[in-house]
Amino acid sequence: MKNVIAGTAALALVSLAGAAQAETSACLITKTDTNPFFVKMKEGATAKAAELGISLKSYAGRVDGDSESQVAAIETCIADGAKGILLTASDTKGIVPAVQKARDAGLLVIALDTPLDPIDAADATFATDNFLAGELIGKWAAAALGAEAANAKIAMLDLDVSQPSVGVLRDQGFLTGFGIDVKDASKWGDEDDARIVGNDVTQGNEEGGRRAMESLLAKDPTINVVYTINEPAAAGAYEALKAIGREGDVLIVSVDGGCPGVANVKDGVIGATSQQYPLLMAAKGVEAIATWAKDGTKPMPTEGKAFFDTGVALVTDKPAEGVESIDTAKGAALCWG
Repeated sequence: MKNVIAGTAALALVSLAGAAQAETSACLITKTDTNPFFVKMKEGATAKAAELGISLKSYAGRVDGDSESQVAAIETCIADGAKGILLTASDTKGIVPAVQKARDAGLLVIALDTPLDPIDAADATFATDNFLAGELIGKWAAAALGAEAANAKIAMLDLDVSQPSVGVLRDQGFLTGFGIDVKDASKWGDEDDARIVGNDVTQGNEEGGRRAMESLLAKDPTINVVYTINEPAAAGAYEALKAIGREGDVLIVSVDGGCPGVANVKDGVIGATSQQYPLLMAAKGVEAIATWAKDGTKPMPTEGKAFFDTGVALVTDKPAEGVESIDTAKGAALCWG
């Protein structure tokens, strides 16, 4: 009888251990659930979670900039007993108290794509080097224009008035690459270079890109260079230019590397784009939460950086001397969305 009881108890312990393992859960909180970048990020996280036996719940803001919904999602993840959160924050400063609450509750919080402000407000960050992404398209644009770069009229199509870190880094990287003094690198819009026509925000979507482009064209119809926070905004900017017959004489550069964006580079809509890799960000993030749940180990950043660098490549069919790039054939093989 003792052996039977002992055996039953052992089986119960094994069963409980298996249940605990199966109940390891994580949350993915993105800016929206419609932007192709975040759709692909969710796919990557979902696939890796299934592979590792982790239960993944996904949340998103209603629109880019909806930090309130993201804060509510963090509260839900804490209450649900999640082991970790993967977060692309809309408000990189404002969300920090909610993130700290999650960390205090024992959750591992990993920022994806968009570093928090300060960056160490999260346990780790898996992201593109967003400053480098901007710098690459800035260098390419300057090289493509040659001597005429000195006479450029630049429209800056940014993300949101809250200036999330990803938007600041790409904007300031572009201007640095183009050879413009950025003044305070922690924010955009304080530059005094006469070549900058102005900044407007797009919410990272096509409609916002079109509206922002129309607004800046009203300010100066001679704009000939357009920086965009991402490829949906670039597509909107192109439509605004096409409406006035200027789609063929304005240089548009962007960041993302999604399949539609790479196709737009091939078709001449976008001159060059910096390609990033959301599937890798998300998969690495889920792996990190699994490791944290197993033994409490936190992920380490790339050597010499404050974050884990998931890579970036400039995509263009018009390579510029001194700026490393890949063509659209290679970009299409690596694209997402």
